[in-house]
Amino acid sequence: MRIDKYLKASRIMKRRTIANELAASQRVMINGRTVKPSHEVNPGDTVTVTFGRRQIEIRVTSVSEPKKKKDAAEMYEIISESTFPETEEDSQG
Repeated sequence: MRIDKYLKASRIMKRRTIANELAASQRVMINGRTVKPSHEVNPGDTVTVTFGRRQIEIRVTSVSEPKKKKDAAEMYEIISESTFPETEEDSQG
């Protein structure tokens, strides 16, 4: 499954277009390598997504399309989640 579709299907991102833009902006990494939106994701892969001031690192457990909303959370396990401190530029803009 493509990484942009996976991020949407697993409900990590609300929209596939946002997931696509993040990957195109080099904010998505699989196993430590920056990837394009079309990159295939497989079970066992480690995915790191940076959006806004937040970064989440997950391990992919399944790439099957979830049938129900509650099944989406079973597609991954969270390894780490962090928030970056606000900078002066953030508070001025």
